[in-house]
Amino acid sequence: MYDVLDTRSVLEVLRPVQDPELRKSLVELNMIRNIKIDQGKVNFTLVLTTPACPLREFIVEDCKKAVLQLPGVLEVFVEVTAETPQQKTISDRTGVAGVKNIIAVSSGKGGVGKSTIAVNVAVALAQTGAKVGLLDADIYGPNDPTMLGLGDAQMIVRSTEGGEILEPAFNYGVKLVSMGFLIDRDQPVIWRGPMLNGVIRQFLYQVQWGEIDYLIVDMPPGTGDAQLTLAQAVPMAGAVIVTTPQNVALLDSRKGLRMFQQMNVPILGIVENMSYFIPPDMPDKQYDIFGSGGGSKTAAELEVPLLGCVPLEISTRIGGDKGVPVVIAEPESASAQALTAIALVIAGKVSVAALT
Repeated sequence: MYDVLDTRSVLEVLRPVQDPELRKSLVELNMIRNIKIDQGKVNFTLVLTTPACPLREFIVEDCKKAVLQLPGVLEVFVEVTAETPQQKTISDRTGVAGVKNIIAVSSGKGGVGKSTIAVNVAVALAQTGAKVGLLDADIYGPNDPTMLGLGDAQMIVRSTEGGEILEPAFNYGVKLVSMGFLIDRDQPVIWRGPMLNGVIRQFLYQVQWGEIDYLIVDMPPGTGDAQLTLAQAVPMAGAVIVTTPQNVALLDSRKGLRMFQQMNVPILGIVENMSYFIPPDMPDKQYDIFGSGGGSKTAAELEVPLLGCVPLEISTRIGGDKGVPVVIAEPESASAQALTAIALVIAGKVSVAALT
């Protein structure tokens, strides 16, 4: 079919290969670039839509199989890079300079491990090579600095002609801003809604974020001022709802999910945290401390994806207390693997939404 081994024939044989999530041709999406041919050796660059692509190896393998069908091809070398797409703009909301995608991690109630999910997802995305920021919007209970190993760090505040600019703290590949950097450890924040609104906007627009692929926003519990401020201020790539299998958590998570839907924020899916307990001395056993199946049932009823289930392990708690997230401290643990998988799924869904 192809008598000549050249750039055109390589593109044509790759044309049927699709991005599994976008279901479009890699060639049509301009994901195949820099084709070079030298004595039967074919080199090209595969540009993915996210560094956290969960199907990366499958796409590379499909590309190699396709090109090896061409006569005269001896070897195929694929260089993989990524260009994260920008989320869609919304006319009445103002984006954050340099930030491509804003993702809220929220819950209907406290105590479901929302910050644990937010911190570990942020670090897992950074481990893939993505540029990641974490905005701790839980103004009344800012725990992200401790969980990210930045309990003694400070944000630098610089005065400019345009006003004060905050420089985020940084660890594990993640830039972090938090009220925890601006108050004493034991100081309570006793604010009404307008002041909370103001500081969240400051964290969005007066921070020197730089270039960010994913800005994870760790929301406070509930459906109050912080959620309204974020949803009304910026275009959001989507919201992730965190719950446990317990009925009281599920009831509140449904309210949180519906709030974002009413604000026209896409729902990326539900994460069921603390799905079951794994005893450290009996890793083959599981105990459904908070019930079972609640996350999948709720996701099905509300017609949203279940992004994943994270078990309850002591290593996750230790990682949060010591400031070494479990995806760093115990990457082979069941909880770390679940959290990493969830991060990849989130990244994939964000890219699909931006490109369709």
